[in-house]
Amino acid sequence: MKRVISILLVVVMCFSLAACSGTDKNSKEDAGDKKGESGKYKIGLMTGTVSQGEEEYRAAESLVEEYGEDVVVHRTFPDKASTEQETTISTMLSLAADPDVKAIVACFAMEGTTAGFEKVREIRPDILLIGGAPTEDPNILAKAADMVIGMDYVGMGEEVAETAHKMGAKTMVHYSFPRHMANPIYLARHDKMKEKCEELDIQFVDGTSPDPMGEGGLSSTQQFILEDVPRKIQEYGKDTAFFSTNIGMHEPMIKCIFEGGALFPHPDTPSPFYAYPGALGIEVPEDKAGNAEYMVEQISAKLEEADMSGRMGTWLPPMMPLLIRGSVTYAMKHIEGEYEEALDVELLTEVLNELGEDRITLNPYNEELANYYVVLSETILM
Repeated sequence: MKRVISILLVVVMCFSLAACSGTDKNSKEDAGDKKGESGKYKIGLMTGTVSQGEEEYRAAESLVEEYGEDVVVHRTFPDKASTEQETTISTMLSLAADPDVKAIVACFAMEGTTAGFEKVREIRPDILLIGGAPTEDPNILAKAADMVIGMDYVGMGEEVAETAHKMGAKTMVHYSFPRHMANPIYLARHDKMKEKCEELDIQFVDGTSPDPMGEGGLSSTQQFILEDVPRKIQEYGKDTAFFSTNIGMHEPMIKCIFEGGALFPHPDTPSPFYAYPGALGIEVPEDKAGNAEYMVEQISAKLEEADMSGRMGTWLPPMMPLLIRGSVTYAMKHIEGEYEEALDVELLTEVLNELGEDRITLNPYNEELANYYVVLSETILM
């Protein structure tokens, strides 16, 4: 009898320990439970580096923190993606080599994404491939991806001109360089912006800058902006609006616009965290990181002090965090729901509306590309 009681006590203790270990799981393990009942899986997420776009990198970090690195596997594109496409392909293939990786999200979908997706498809026809905010030709990328989601560049071109008009702009300066203007997406936005400016009687000026991936690098491009924006303000006056197609230009551009009292409808990738803090010297407390409404308040206060209220703008919600989180969330829901089709527009709309607080508009890119959808958000003048 004593032996039986002893065995019973051991069994009870084992159950007690199991219960305790279940309550002691850390936050990452708890986040892993969000994977649902469909079995173990991982999402490969590729973004730019901090130097290419801190906001997108931090958005990826927040997803890793929330779900755990055993669920969201974050990798980065090389800084010079256009000339290091083999590195991108290699990174994607390493993700696909893990059988638990059921989806790869590339956002921005930089140069090399299409080739990488094609190579992945050869070895993993089952994997879900999502390209976000593409910088490659959408006509080519869409054929390699299951779904492409990006900003509505053509709609943005018109919207930037309309916003500049509301601000009282008499001139619009559009900065870019030949490599970007060879991209059909950027060219279409440029042309629509120019067309709308002419309609609104705003003088449109093309400003050609050095390519940040060229011989002089990013520092050469930034120095050009620091010198050229003040010249343009002096030439055309303070009611001159500026726009740029490149990430690295924005901080020096905003700084010069602020000092010169000119106009800035919003960044190329609209967000209050996109270049504004560095340009305007705004410190972001840790507990406010990612809080877009807080940042809008801080920028508005800076502009009010300089008598520049209403002369700079942004989108809410910020676009890159929306696209990154939206794409990853879509991939998770898709995998867990075991949908037969890789593209489910109803699910995508549901995910974006929930994350975007009903501020976004989702439309097809065009009739030819059935798997490419584009997003517009609200412009906030600060």
